[in-house]
Formats: sequence, C-alpha cells, structure tokens
Amino acid sequence: MAVLVGLDIGTTSTIGVLIRPDGATLATASRPVRLHADRPAWSEEDPEEWWGNAGAILRELAAAAATAGETIAAVGVTGMLPAVVLLDAEGRVLRRSIQQSDARAGAEVEAMRRAVDEAAFFRRTGCGINQQLVAPTLRWLERHEPDVFGRIATCFGSYDFVTHRLTGVRTVEHNWALEAGFLELESRRLADDLLALGGLRPGQVPAVRTPLDVVGAVTAAAAAATGLPEGTPVTAGVADHAASTFAAGVVADGDVLLKFGGSGDVMAATRAPIGDPRLYNDFHVIPGLFMPNGCMAASGAALNWLAATVAANLPRAAGQTIHQALDRLAAATPPGAEGLVFLPYLLGEKTPLHDPDARGVLLGLGLHHGTGHVWRAALEGIAFGFRHHLDVFAEAGLAAERFRASDGGASSRIWMQIVADVIQRPVRLLTGHPGSALGAAFVAGFAVGAFRRWDEIGRFVGLGAMIEPAPANAAVYDRLYGVYREVYERLRPLFPALASA
Repeated sequence: MAVLVGLDIGTTSTIGVLIRPDGATLATASRPVRLHADRPAWSEEDPEEWWGNAGAILRELAAAAATAGETIAAVGVTGMLPAVVLLDAEGRVLRRSIQQSDARAGAEVEAMRRAVDEAAFFRRTGCGINQQLVAPTLRWLERHEPDVFGRIATCFGSYDFVTHRLTGVRTVEHNWALEAGFLELESRRLADDLLALGGLRPGQVPAVRTPLDVVGAVTAAAAAATGLPEGTPVTAGVADHAASTFAAGVVADGDVLLKFGGSGDVMAATRAPIGDPRLYNDFHVIPGLFMPNGCMAASGAALNWLAATVAANLPRAAGQTIHQALDRLAAATPPGAEGLVFLPYLLGEKTPLHDPDARGVLLGLGLHHGTGHVWRAALEGIAFGFRHHLDVFAEAGLAAERFRASDGGASSRIWMQIVADVIQRPVRLLTGHPGSALGAAFVAGFAVGAFRRWDEIGRFVGLGAMIEPAPANAAVYDRLYGVYREVYERLRPLFPALASA
C-alpha cells in the first residue's frame, strides 16, 4: 500500500508525518526552529533552516517507509502564512523570512489606509488593511533595505518555498495569496494593481494553485537532499491553519477549532466568507467552503519566551519539560492568579485588534505572586484572547457551538481547563492529531486518488476527552476578562511611545 508524507513548516518547529490511507500513522519526526526577534516587534526565521530541517525529517520518513516496504505516493507541505520569503533570479534566499507575526510595518499600514479605500479593498479581497498584508511589509523593505527589494524575483510563502525546493517549480498556494492581499476573492486571480500596492510587478508572485493541484515532482537534487524517491508527486501545499482545521473535523456551521500553536488561531467553517474586517477570510480545504478565522500574534511563542526567560532554571522532575513543571505550579494557583492579568501582545496583536504597536502587559503584580501565578496569568491571558475572538464571531453573526482543540498547547490539561472555564463552553480534545502535517498528507493523498471522500480523515483523528467548564470559576473569569479588555483600551494611547523607544 502506498504511503503519504506531510511536512509542516511551523513557527516553533518543523514537523513531518508518514501516513497510510487505512488510517495508520507510521512515523513522525520534528526539528526545532529558531525565531529571531532582533528588534521590538520583529519576527524573522531562516528559510535555509526550514530546508535543512525538511531534509533531516524527510530522510527519517523515507527510511521508515522503506523499512515498512511502502512506496511514497505523494508529498504535501503546509506552513504558517503569510510569511514572506524572497528569492533572487537565481533562486537564492535574499534575507530571513519576515513572519506573519512581524509588526514592523505599522507606518506602512497607516500609509496604505490613507491611500486605499478600505471598504472597497475588503469587498474585493476579503481582507482588512492591517499588518497581515504583505504589501506594507514590502514597502518597509523598499524603504529600509532597497538593495534587497531591488533584487526580488519571487515573493511567496514558507510552504511555497519548500515545495519549490522539492520540485524546482515556483507556485503560490491560494490562501497565501488571499491573506497577502494580492488575490481577488471572487475571481481567485492575482490582480496587477493589488501587487503594485507592494511595489511588485506581475510575475514576482508565482502562479496561484489550490491544495489539490499536483505542481511537480521531487527532483534529483531534492531526492539527494531528502531521501525521497525522485519523481514523487508534490502538491501545491496548504495553509497550516486550514490543514489543521480540516483534520480536526471542523466542516459545518457551528464547528470551531481553537488551535494552540506558536500563534493562537480560532477557525470556523462556513458556506460564505464573513463580512467583518476584524477577522480573516480563507478558503477551507474542502472546495466550496470558507474558513473565517482570527489569529493572535503570540500564543505558544509568548509562553516559550516566558519559560525561557523567567523559569529557565526552575527545578523539575526527571523527564519533565519546563512547560509541564510550570503547569503543575499553575494548577496549584487559584483561578485569576490572585489578581494578576497578562496581555499576550508580545508581537503586537493581529486579530481582532490589528494593532502592531500593542505590547505585552503584566498587571497587578505583587510581592505575594510567584512563578506559578505568572504562568497561570499567561495561560489565562491567552484564553481571554480566544474569548475576545468568540465575541467578535458572535457580533459578525457567526455561530460558535462546538469547540475542538488542537496542536501542541492542547496537551496541557490545565490550560484546556482554563480555556473551557474562560469561555464557559465544553472543549473537546482530539486523539491522533499530529497537527497540520496530517492535513497536508491527507490532501496530497486526495490529490493522487489515495482517498475518495473527505470524511476519510476520520480514520486518523479521534475524539478525546471533553473538558467541561467549572461553573464556579465563571464569575472570576468574567470579572478579569472585563479588566483584560479595559487594560488594552486604556493603555492603547501609550503603546506607540513604547514602540518608538
């Protein structure tokens, strides 16, 4: 039986999975990724590190397939978006990627707002004018790194780059083009005048493809670097949040996925795009559906920073991770962290605030607080961010009835209990869900005929425990959520001064 490979170019790690169409997961592998934040609000990564990770991971998966006597039928790549990867005419990486959580281009966003009719732009692209767009980032580069800007031959995303390295073909997946602000939502075509907003000419963003398109095959050079058989079909890839949402079974009105990765994502499935510029519109993996969503710039990334800077030397049991040790302290801390409130805006904030100047805040700190209080407040602050998105969903008329949780943060039982308590709704955990890589592998399999029905994804992902909210905690979280929302509004006028310091 043929097997399928999914590769996830994630913010904090690169992850690969090898699956068999009958529902078996044969192997997984991962490598860490370094996030560079050299200046306030900057967020960059090295595409060559992604490719190095991909080579090591794919060699492991190819060896596992060979050991099992299986043939790899297709490869699909997923990744965060819209990370900006730039190549010169010879295919060389021009600089580190500028990540989707990067907030350096605030002045360029404001300039675009003054120059463009935002309502008309939203009707045309499904995007508001905010830091998620690629055009302001490119204009920043034009101002600050003109030598780099002048040598751009290709502008595309993280998973587009790795797909290119595998096949030699340059394409861009449709959700990257959509969130970049270069794609017309109705026609699903790149528009020259939208590209021009970023100073790009036609052809500098490659041809748009859908996740079900086979765009090429593994080249001889890529086979040598990865261990994959030369000629293996490779699809156009899929946005990580779309892959994860589909794999989690979010396919109907009322379904919502809470995704706990490097960023925090809230995704739903609908039959039409949502008409609220505070949120993002994306295409669902299943043709004909849309995926309105929101994304917090820092979720797992904020916790990783906190663990590394505040609790790096925390004593812990053998085999226990720093995050698990901190979770134990948080579990022994009362809900509300005894009056400590954390705003997780360490990279500015994306939806629903669209404020690149926003900053992280720890409010209410006293001598009676310890490490457990700070960690619990951080877990609660990110949960408040999810609740904020659900409030916006409701204001936009989007039903949110059934909640599922996925990705690395969902393994923290105390965090999932906090989330259920904050939103006061049950949250279903998933089993057998290795994240977005699974969705990429499945879509690649669908493209080459290994699957015939979308519901076959149920062979791989099961329903785990249901985390029920504790009614006794509702009042304290309602009160602190109000503080959380008010703190940002009161501090908002001060954030620009901090950003320019």
